[in-house]
Amino acid sequence: MTAETPKEFFEKVLPSKFKPEKAEGVDVVVQVNVAGSNGGAWMVTIKEQKLEVKEGTHPSPTLSLSMAEADYMDLVNGRLSAEKAFFAGKLQFKGNIVVALKLRETGFL
Repeated sequence: MTAETPKEFFEKVLPSKFKPEKAEGVDVVVQVNVAGSNGGAWMVTIKEQKLEVKEGTHPSPTLSLSMAEADYMDLVNGRLSAEKAFFAGKLQFKGNIVVALKLRETGFL
């Protein structure tokens, strides 16, 4: 399932990709900021093996990701890896890389 916009990804695709069995012990708030005409700010909370997505900005997230809309859509639709995006300067990341890698297993990245 591919998403056409970041909003569609957060509302429809991410909940279907999320793997709660891989999220055991994960307690994280991820702030995702997407710049572009369909961009916005989303808070993704993973706690007690549950995923919650809300629009808006969290005051103190565990992790923060910022990307341009086109790059973000390539990332979430599997056309761009997180590593390539980061090393190419397309992904601005703040937080613990170990936690971010664990999120990949849950279907988040």
